[in-house]
Amino acid sequence: MSKLALDRILQSQGFGTRKWCQHLIADGEVDIAGETVTDSRTIFETDGFEFRVYGEPWTFREHIYIVLNKPADYECSRKPSHHPGVLSLLPEQFSLRDVQPVGRLDHDTTGLLLMSDDGAFIHAQSSPKRHVPKIYAATTHDPVTPKLIEHLLAGVKLHDEPTPLSAVVCEMLDTHTLKIVLEQGKYHQVKRMLAAAGNHCTALRRTGIGGLHLDALELKEGEWRYLDDVQLGLLAGTP
Repeated sequence: MSKLALDRILQSQGFGTRKWCQHLIADGEVDIAGETVTDSRTIFETDGFEFRVYGEPWTFREHIYIVLNKPADYECSRKPSHHPGVLSLLPEQFSLRDVQPVGRLDHDTTGLLLMSDDGAFIHAQSSPKRHVPKIYAATTHDPVTPKLIEHLLAGVKLHDEPTPLSAVVCEMLDTHTLKIVLEQGKYHQVKRMLAAAGNHCTALRRTGIGGLHLDALELKEGEWRYLDDVQLGLLAGTP
């Protein structure tokens, strides 16, 4: 277990600079176990440490791992240009502690988006060498046909890729919707593969990563939640 002064705890959790956190504490805005603490030098064990700032409950987390059900028309960027950024859907403290998307979804793509401030986790989840399966529901302009599914499973050639890219799984969900599982994570991959196979993607939703499925999390669009150890373990599981 590690121990830190209260001002450093608040700073590590994204409540501002150390000096600002000291003022926050001195002003009586921080409660621990129902008692207001005004001495920023007070030492606490961080493991499972719970506190309130402005009456809002928080639990100390060395790193944050969350899942967001991303709505359409939000950009996966810390500096969005044409639409609001996904960080605007989260508490301000997350931005201050450098929480960022794990990979990106297009502004018009919805569904499961991981976010974290753990650089090693972000790299591991984003690395193409790990072949993390990502699951999508793609709505198509033209009806889904057995030939389209066969083509996507066999592999399609994209103009900037040296070898054909193929779906790990491709199944018809209804007349105009496909379930597609990919491991490569290339730029606009689902949309480009469907175009190369002779169809067109009109809507795209990421429904899962590994064994973690959005439907099981019961999140409405725009909602988020912390991931526990079991859910983090599912990320490397079978889709």
